[in-house]
Amino acid sequence: MNEPLYRSPGKIRTRWASPENPTAQPGQGGRANGGRKGRAWLVVAAGETVTLAQEPEGVSGTVRRLWMTVNDRSPEMLRSLRVDFTWDGAASPAVSAPLGDFFGLGLGQCVAFHSALFANPEGRSFNAAIPMPFRNGMRLTLTNESDRQLDYLFYDVNYTIDDEHPDDTLYFHACFRRENPTVLQQDYALLPTVTGRGRFLGVNVGMRADVRRYHENWWGEGEVKMYLDGADLTLCGTGTEDYIGTAWGQGAFAHPYQGCPFADHARMAYCFYRYHVPDPVYFATSIRVTIQQLGGVFGDAKARLRERVEADGDPIYAAGPGLVPADLSENAPPFVMFERQDDWSSCAYFYLDRPENGLPPLMSVAERTKELPATRPAG
Repeated sequence: MNEPLYRSPGKIRTRWASPENPTAQPGQGGRANGGRKGRAWLVVAAGETVTLAQEPEGVSGTVRRLWMTVNDRSPEMLRSLRVDFTWDGAASPAVSAPLGDFFGLGLGQCVAFHSALFANPEGRSFNAAIPMPFRNGMRLTLTNESDRQLDYLFYDVNYTIDDEHPDDTLYFHACFRRENPTVLQQDYALLPTVTGRGRFLGVNVGMRADVRRYHENWWGEGEVKMYLDGADLTLCGTGTEDYIGTAWGQGAFAHPYQGCPFADHARMAYCFYRYHVPDPVYFATSIRVTIQQLGGVFGDAKARLRERVEADGDPIYAAGPGLVPADLSENAPPFVMFERQDDWSSCAYFYLDRPENGLPPLMSVAERTKELPATRPAG
């Protein structure tokens, strides 16, 4: 929020929801154990849903900060814990996503990073600083969809109530998706079609390359494309690493609005983000955002890839219309672009002029957790 720090904004009141005060009511915080830290965490059984924060019908406000930590930060648990945020008593949540991916940690990889919207300062916590307005009540929950108990959940939901939102105030939404593998020559939807007026805030992406099929060759030639207001292609980038502000490959880095916190070159697994804060993407009636799955092979690596194709009969197709086998011969150009199918997942963030977005429900926990890369070894 951009209120001047020196203003007293009328009747707005501050609330903190935590295990010490789950209802965030005045006079009810920290009462267990005589006020000596008697309930600092929750135990969440397998299959259990816990309410993190809730305000009833008739209450307006803004969620301003989220913080959490859990004792089990394995890739499977970070994909099995589901967060759901519901505004104004809507029938379906505006946010339904795995905990890790929602907080900017793709592929269940808990690594340290810092951005303008999300942060994990030392690789052990989950922070978000995105304003999330509501007009008529809200509910934030966490569900343990794993098959084991979560022994420790610490959290804070910091918000205000009685905010007076103007008519053009939008609701915050998030959409998690995964395709493992993606469909050949069909661009992966970072955000499927959403109708209404709003703003695309950005996306956190996880990519796990099919090393058996494509070896260690470059995977990020695909362009990000945005389709706004029912029109054909409206906005188009020049490549995957270009979209997050780097070039000629992709390593680990973190910037307020773009970065790649996790880059495991040995296992060809990457997590990266782009947040459209200084460069807003607005839409008036609809939006769809996609990214292509295109790769490239250089020099002598073509011969090794050609040997693999000849050995198992699984062709590599040239980038372009139709399914035309790529030229991997000795006389091929130095750089050959080709179509790929890899494991892509994403959590897209956007604001919309309504509390429901019409997107499909979150995929099953089995689909979310299948074939995740293990936690990267220390060092």
